[in-house]
Amino acid sequence: MRLSVLLLSTVLVLPSAAHAQARLARSQMAMTPPVYQEDAALRAAVASPTRPAGDISRDVFRHPVEALTFWGLTPGATIVEIEPGSGGWWSAILQPYAQATGGHYAAVNRPVESMGVEDGSADLVLVARAIHNWARDGRTDPYMAAFFKALKPGGVLAVEQHRAPDGLDAAVTASTGYVPESYVVDAALRAGFVLEARSELNANARDDHDHPFGVWTLPPVRRSTQNGRTLSVTERAAYDAIGESDRMTLRFRRPE
Repeated sequence: MRLSVLLLSTVLVLPSAAHAQARLARSQMAMTPPVYQEDAALRAAVASPTRPAGDISRDVFRHPVEALTFWGLTPGATIVEIEPGSGGWWSAILQPYAQATGGHYAAVNRPVESMGVEDGSADLVLVARAIHNWARDGRTDPYMAAFFKALKPGGVLAVEQHRAPDGLDAAVTASTGYVPESYVVDAALRAGFVLEARSELNANARDDHDHPFGVWTLPPVRRSTQNGRTLSVTERAAYDAIGESDRMTLRFRRPE
């Protein structure tokens, strides 16, 4: 099995030239599908009967085996998940996986205060669907710095995020749950990361990013009433048909 992703040739990035380097990195993309590495423990964690049925129903949209393989998850890894939320969709996979393979899993909600691991010890830091919240109040840069500090040289920052069209202002789109991919890339580059690869694994061409209640109009939240407006049955069905959001899937690496 192979994953179709866009790989970037390695580029060393100076934080002071983040915007220029981001443009350079995007211009150097090439289609190079990596060889899929079979991981029986990962497949077992995803297939576990202990996962909530609602979580399992979303696998078709979130592609857990493929995404974690793309991000480079390996047995025995030290994994830090940022703001897993009350549902813990990823943690229900990652925590059992770490336990089964002799690794370590940490859930972190205040990364500037503590990353839950020793500096320079994490193999993988996962950020899923959270960056729009940080873009609203200036937390993105200090959070990125904390991730960089926690990761070991060669460690991976894995990002899944609702994606706004590039060219839009993240300060405007963040309130809808979406941010441009360039916003995330530039922030990571400023922290010292290298953008190693991007994937369209979680892209959704049906999502036009224009919904009355932002990304929360779509599954799984399915907000249907807010500020005096209620979706009709026809509208609700149309938004459900879109599925989950159009998302960027990015792999950054802390340079060796």
